[in-house]
Amino acid sequence: MLLERIEKDFKQALREGEEDTKAVLRMLKSALAYKAIELRPKKQELTDEVAVDIVGGEIKKRKEAIELYEKGNRPELAAKEKRELEILFKYMPEQLSGDQVKEIVLNVIKEINAAGPSDFGKVMGLVAKQTKGKADGNQVSQTVKEQLNNI
Repeated sequence: MLLERIEKDFKQALREGEEDTKAVLRMLKSALAYKAIELRPKKQELTDEVAVDIVGGEIKKRKEAIELYEKGNRPELAAKEKRELEILFKYMPEQLSGDQVKEIVLNVIKEINAAGPSDFGKVMGLVAKQTKGKADGNQVSQTVKEQLNNI
């Protein structure tokens, strides 16, 4: 479904001459094609879940580039990356709010009876599975640290 949506939006961007959208979707389609080739020998298919992971990876790249461009005093390049980021976010599942992430973290802490910061790895592993693609990893990590420090 996601793959079809990306293809449909790419064709629409071609027809309407939306250069930014066209460039981002072309790059995204290329990344998806490489992943499909990588999965072929393993007799696996490119699923929406894998596609969301790839989109998430591209988003992460853009965020890192924005940070570097802003540190390097290159606002025009940072602005371009921000536009690309907006386009990519359209293909991600609805993002969880900070409160929703906190609720998931608290449930996991109760579930495994976490005793404090030493249980970070256990808690983070379970929370990451539940929030994969739906929340920023840095936000999740920060929330887990805060909640474990409050124990």
